[in-house]
Amino acid sequence: MAAESSEATSSSAAISEFIHTPFYCEENIYFLCKKLCENGKANADGSDLFVVFISNEKKAIPLWNQKASTRADGVVLWDYHVILIQRKRDGDDDETSSTLVWDMDSSLPFPSPLDSYLSETTRPSFELFSDFLRFYRVVHAPVFLRGFASDRSHMKDSAGNWNAQPPAYEPITAEDGTVNNLKEYMDIHAPTETVAIDELTKMVFRQDQKHGVVLKESQVKEFFSQLNVTNAPSD
Repeated sequence: MAAESSEATSSSAAISEFIHTPFYCEENIYFLCKKLCENGKANADGSDLFVVFISNEKKAIPLWNQKASTRADGVVLWDYHVILIQRKRDGDDDETSSTLVWDMDSSLPFPSPLDSYLSETTRPSFELFSDFLRFYRVVHAPVFLRGFASDRSHMKDSAGNWNAQPPAYEPITAEDGTVNNLKEYMDIHAPTETVAIDELTKMVFRQDQKHGVVLKESQVKEFFSQLNVTNAPSD
């Protein structure tokens, strides 16, 4: 994850409980998923967690309230960003449900309710040119944890030097031995066909849907409001 800004500021006390390396948001979210499952803040199997890649064809998306920003409004033009969304259910009644966003690079509360996060991070009233429209790749966490891999080559320049210091731990390898498929998650285009939200909420749970589903920004709230994690298949 590269930015047109200075390096991120220090993590908050809550974020300090988790693995966090500036500019390696996909790896940070990978380990955040695992930690939330381990400490009981999420379902043990990760069935209520969804990894979300935000980007577009131009690899230029503005997001506000980012700690890497040097501006008062916290805006950063990322090539891509990765967050974790939790569809948390306290009971069977939809009124007791909530959707939380875990963004380790945001200055907003950690986690934040989805509605307020989108309002403060995407600034819906700010009209964007088409080159900066954001799209969201949503991947069910259990699928992501099995299939994701990165050798961090995207963080090196043409001379092989690091654009940002990599984590000290070994690169993440997928269960099937794949060593790098980050580009497959980052490669996000506007959906070419219209798929009903209720169909998308079913597709995201399919085991063959390795790279999840892609949403327009206008679909995100409705998608998660209709998502029923109690019907998610167990692994």
